[in-house]
Amino acid sequence: MTPMNTDYSKLGFIGIGAMGNRIAGRLLKSGFPVTVFDRNADKANALAAYGATVAHSIAQLASETDAVLSCLANDEAVRNVYMGPQGVLEHIRPGSMIIEMSTVSPETSRELHRLSSARGVRVLDVPVSGSTPAAEQGTLTLLCGGDEDSFHAAEAIFAAISQQHFYLGPSGSGNTMKLVVNTLLGVEMQAIAEAVVLGEKAGLDRRRLFEVLSKTAVIAPAHVGKLAKAMENDYRPQFAVGLMNKDFHLILQTAAAVRAPMPTTAAAFPINAAEFANHPDDDFSAVIRRMEDLANVNSARKYMREEIIPSTK
Repeated sequence: MTPMNTDYSKLGFIGIGAMGNRIAGRLLKSGFPVTVFDRNADKANALAAYGATVAHSIAQLASETDAVLSCLANDEAVRNVYMGPQGVLEHIRPGSMIIEMSTVSPETSRELHRLSSARGVRVLDVPVSGSTPAAEQGTLTLLCGGDEDSFHAAEAIFAAISQQHFYLGPSGSGNTMKLVVNTLLGVEMQAIAEAVVLGEKAGLDRRRLFEVLSKTAVIAPAHVGKLAKAMENDYRPQFAVGLMNKDFHLILQTAAAVRAPMPTTAAAFPINAAEFANHPDDDFSAVIRRMEDLANVNSARKYMREEIIPSTK
């Protein structure tokens, strides 16, 4: 393989969405020169005010940087950006590194690794654990798969955007770990939704129920903030229900491939899917609302949205 470049001073970032915008912003604040690209030019241009260079194409970005980072929506987007005829792999220089931060199938990560290795390019799959506030504050957790030497070579980049970063093993291991983490994230939210409805139907005051539940040891830190917002019927997205829906697909697909039985996850998935079908832009915690609707708990609905978006009448 082509010797690894250990001076990753010029970074490229592809995918300036809700997470990518904040991660790229953290890199800029940490002093890294960052070139950005997004299919929506307005998203990329918004970072120019913070010092980013805006590339006009993936080819330009890949050919002018030492390390290419990306945060993309799904497996198809990753394949298009990297493996397409005008993709990264056609233009990236040997000795460069790819840090692919999307949550995708472990097999997609391994495929990208195989194709990149043939071109003398190192690849890490580095999905992130944490929602938009953590990305804003630089307190994400990074789950890394790939070559261990490459992991250590990229630690200065990781330190700029995360509170902690872990090496999990060979290519695909980072995304495998992310699916493990998001299994708990999604299933526990469904369990919370059911527990909330049990309390409401049994006569507990909704606000007090949420306040007390959020202070118990059984609620994970990732869900405490969700309860505070759900108490106000605020389901504006920090981690969109559509992303959780995609991850449920990947989790069950991977489980089937390795023959791991996951009956609880399989039961939680349809509730998430139903909420996604009705409110695709809301947070994944909106399964609480879905369960309240199924249980005919309607008292909470009367001020939904009105408190978030006051009437102009």
